[in-house]
This record gives sequence, structure tokens and C-alpha cells, in this order.
Amino acid sequence: MTEMVVILALVNARGERRKGTSKGETRMSGLLRMQILLGVCLACALASPAARAQDTTTTSHQYGQPTVTTDVQSAVVVYVSGNYLVVKMDDGQVKDFTVPDSTTVEVNGQQLNVHQLQPGMRLTRTITTTSTPKTVTTVRTIKGRVWHVNPPKTVILTLPDGTNKQYEVPPGQTFTYDGGTHDIFALRKGTLITATVVTESPVVVQSSSTAVTGTMPPPPATPPAPAQTAILIAIPVSRPAPAETQPQPEVARELPKTGSPMPLFGLLGLVFLGTALGLRALSRSWPT
Repeated sequence: MTEMVVILALVNARGERRKGTSKGETRMSGLLRMQILLGVCLACALASPAARAQDTTTTSHQYGQPTVTTDVQSAVVVYVSGNYLVVKMDDGQVKDFTVPDSTTVEVNGQQLNVHQLQPGMRLTRTITTTSTPKTVTTVRTIKGRVWHVNPPKTVILTLPDGTNKQYEVPPGQTFTYDGGTHDIFALRKGTLITATVVTESPVVVQSSSTAVTGTMPPPPATPPAPAQTAILIAIPVSRPAPAETQPQPEVARELPKTGSPMPLFGLLGLVFLGTALGLRALSRSWPT
């Protein structure tokens, strides 16, 4: 549209020059011609990038759901000297590292560098990795005139700036011209075409962070107290000799054969007799 307006302005300027006859009109026509030429140059300068931008590419990114993985590694400090560190992993492997001064370990809320580590300290490294799937979609739009076609692989197009460029045609690629969509076999030399190539490339974007923590070595165990051994010494004690005991006379277990129960019978007879006399006296004194 800009070029058409400029061309119409040139035509009108030429017509005005032909109609004008005076010198003043001629000067005005010359001034108008210079302005028109400047406008043409400016229009060409503005239109040139648009005319050359016939092979454009736009890229868009689409991200998926990220996944997070955590890897925990633990080791015990075996030896440290300067920046040289030797550790023993939990699986028994012994590894050595040259640790820069900028690397720190968090121990009890304090940041310690390699020079402050001690043998026996346990170090734990936690590596957190975030993986995010991403699809890169590239849309390439090509406009040009067919100069040569070699189906089904290549086509050479003449771009608006007059240069020829060869393109590899992917399988299934279509071209738009004359209001329709055609494949490479329908192209002819001199056809003005437009092709759009869409490419999707899945990639995975990874980011990781590392945190190292440590614990001080346990205090040394208190040695057990020495065992006390009791030694028993037998001391002989003199005991007095037992006194000689006199033999005890044996007690007779049976009565002598000269004993008799007759005195017991006599005593019982006296008791009965006294009881009878007492009852008789009591009965006489009782009033009838």
C-alpha cells in the first residue's frame, strides 16, 4: 500500500508539472518532486525489511508437571588436612575430595568449612532434582517463488530479495497457493507459494540443589572403673578344749517290784466313809 501511494503521488506530480507553465509553478513542482523522492526512499527503507522477512520462525514453549527426586548420601569423615578430605561412605567405599573454602557444612545451625571438619563427623548430602518436561514448538513460515523443484525431497525458492535458497521438504509437507493446499508434486516453476512447517521437540529441563549437613562426633566413652578384688585371709582361731562331762546316772524307767496299790485303796475307803457319815448327820438334822 505504501508503494502504491508513492507511485500515485509521482503520477500526480508529473501531471501537475505538465499543466503548470510559470516559473513559480515549476519551482513548486521541483520542490514537490524532491519531497516525493524522499518519501519514496523512506517508503523503500520501511518496506525492505518486511519484504525480506519471508522466512520467519516463531518458537513457543509449553511446560508439563514437574517431578522432584531426592538422593540422600551419608559418610563419616576419616581424614582431613587443609582442603583434602577423605570420607567413608555407608556402603564401605572410601572417597577423597578436594573441597574449596567456599563449600560449607551446616552443623548445629553453624556453617563450617572444610578446615573446621573433624574425623568422626557424619556428613549427609541431600541432592534434590526437579525435572520439568517441556515441548518446544517451532513454527516456520516460508514465502517465495518456485525456481526449481525436485520431488519429493527438495525445492529451491526465489525470495523477494532476489536470492535463491534450497529447502529440504519433510514428508507430508504441504504448500498453499491459488487458494488451495498442494503437495510438492504439484509445484511448478514460477508458482508463488507459502509453506508453514511446525516442529515439536520434547525436552526435559532439570535443575538440582545440594544441601550438606553434619553432626559432631560422639564424645569418647567413659572407661569403666577398675574392678576391686576381695582377698580373704584365713586366720586360725584357738578354741578352748571341751570340759570333761561326768556321766549322768541313768533314770529308772520302771517302778521297783516292791511297790503295791494297797495304800491307794485304803485312802479311797476313808474318803467314802467320811462322806457317808456326813450325809447321815445331815439327814438327821433336816426337819421332817
